[in-house]
Amino acid sequence: MRGRGLRHELPAGCMPQFALYLQGKPPPPVVWESRWLRWPDWWLPADPIEARHALVDLWQRAASERVEVACSGGQGRTGTALACLAILDGVPTNAAVGYVRERYNPRSVETPWQRRYVARFE
Repeated sequence: MRGRGLRHELPAGCMPQFALYLQGKPPPPVVWESRWLRWPDWWLPADPIEARHALVDLWQRAASERVEVACSGGQGRTGTALACLAILDGVPTNAAVGYVRERYNPRSVETPWQRRYVARFE
């Protein structure tokens, strides 16, 4: 699993087999299977129930597929999603933001409401 910012160059390495894109508007097309989750910049998912289903699906796919999660910059929304995925994978809820900031990007989960979203994610 990888996180990234869509406005940056595609990282070196294997292409994903599936991706979850967290954008306020539909992302550009890609050659791999993908799903768009409406999630405006700096905010939270437009539909929290759909977001939970999308994150669980991504987490399940990661067991056997190369997957990525991405937003425009790759920090706030992507970091929030990665923290939720870490919780699904067994990281304690109160440690998930620190876990992602240490292993992915120190600026992940940018806003207080994103931190609250992670804290309430079960």
